[in-house]
Amino acid sequence: MFAIIVGTHGKFSEELIKTCEMICGATKNVKTVTLIPGEGPDDIVGKYKDAIAHMDTDGRVLFLNDLFGGSPYNAACRLVIENEQYGIVTGVNLPMLIEMVSVQMTDEETDIKGLMEKAIKAGQAGIQTFHASAIAEEAEDDL
Repeated sequence: MFAIIVGTHGKFSEELIKTCEMICGATKNVKTVTLIPGEGPDDIVGKYKDAIAHMDTDGRVLFLNDLFGGSPYNAACRLVIENEQYGIVTGVNLPMLIEMVSVQMTDEETDIKGLMEKAIKAGQAGIQTFHASAIAEEAEDDL
């Protein structure tokens, strides 16, 4: 089973996991890593290593980070550069996390690059728009 680590600034990752569990139930092999004021990249690398050490994983680790170029991302890069079975996707959102937890539950044998692609597709698909003018346009089309 692959591991998921959600690394974010502040408590965002913790709340994201709680919300995901409201929808999907209890998660397995999913950990959070938070960057709090006063911490730096070395602190986050240590937290990532500790999380990985306490997870049941087949070697694949998917880091879901909030911001490209942020400290949680940069710290994850330091680990990913050393292990080809690790990967990072930034812009983590709830649809992305739900999809990855669902894939994890089915225990699909997907390589890390395939998992990263699925995460990106789910995250993008979760971004939608709605405006009242869409209703008016549909009503005109029905005439």
